[in-house]
Amino acid sequence: MGYKVAVVGASGNVGREMLATLKERNFPISEIVALASQRTAGTEVSFGDDDLKIQDLAKYDFHGTDIVLSSAGAKVSAEFAPRAAAAGAVVIDNTSQFRMDPDVPLVVPEVNPEALADYKKKNIIANPNCSTIQMVVALKPLHDAAKIKRVVVSTYQSVSGAGKEAMDELFNQTRAIFMNGSPQPNIFKKQIAFNAIPQIDVFMDDRRTKEEWKMEVETRKILDKNIKVCASCVRIPSFIGHGEMVNVEFERELSVHDAMMLLQKAPGVQVIDLESEMEFATPVEIQGEDSVFVSRMREDTSVENGLNFWCVSDNLRKGAALNAVQIAELLIKNYLKK
Repeated sequence: MGYKVAVVGASGNVGREMLATLKERNFPISEIVALASQRTAGTEVSFGDDDLKIQDLAKYDFHGTDIVLSSAGAKVSAEFAPRAAAAGAVVIDNTSQFRMDPDVPLVVPEVNPEALADYKKKNIIANPNCSTIQMVVALKPLHDAAKIKRVVVSTYQSVSGAGKEAMDELFNQTRAIFMNGSPQPNIFKKQIAFNAIPQIDVFMDDRRTKEEWKMEVETRKILDKNIKVCASCVRIPSFIGHGEMVNVEFERELSVHDAMMLLQKAPGVQVIDLESEMEFATPVEIQGEDSVFVSRMREDTSVENGLNFWCVSDNLRKGAALNAVQIAELLIKNYLKK
């Protein structure tokens, strides 16, 4: 039997990717509904070879809906997700609204699938931040083997993480520069074309950005509350795919060889060796791929038991849509069997 699935934020980058991923993975669907704001209601989005007419989220009745995949912004989720959950749907939310709620599981299926057992507390499951997801997928097998004490990560994040309008801004600024025009910032505070902006999300009182805080607290909730994390997040002028340079300090020795062997066996990870033809992976090369790609693994001699590695992932897929669909797959396999 199939499930009635609603996709909230269906007109956005992640919403469209959710629809594509559901179709690609042959998710058992009896009925699919595309939802968004009144502004885009009536327009159409693709679901395989079919076109779905977007319905107005504010007017939609969630009774009879089994699963909701949501990516419509934290304020929207705060309003509609409890309403959908109260109607009997399980909401898998891709926004930051519920991630740190102690009664809401924050799940990466390759890392902490057992956390799903608590979903009935609110009928809401949180999808982590895109940059957190790819990092913890790579860290999990290493943590199991040698126990991580501290992680220092610098991210290089594409503009698609800020939505379609941010992608348009990068395109328009780049075109303006090549045509001797003036690149006007709108979505970003400063020019993004041919530049790097060391701010993602708002600044907090302690001078971290909200994105940096998310990576730190989410990693601890997902992987281990005792891990110390220092994140520095930078927006770069690429369209899709996030890169991260990750420095890890362990409690016990873990060699480069052993770490790479562990990662080669880990679900959701592909390891690229320097001796291979590819040498290392870049965001452009992994667009549309489901895995987290790890390369440039090396020893950090500045600390005892330290390793460095570079990881990249498609932030719209594993960083958002794919992770949400994988959660839904686990949900129907273990908890929502019909």
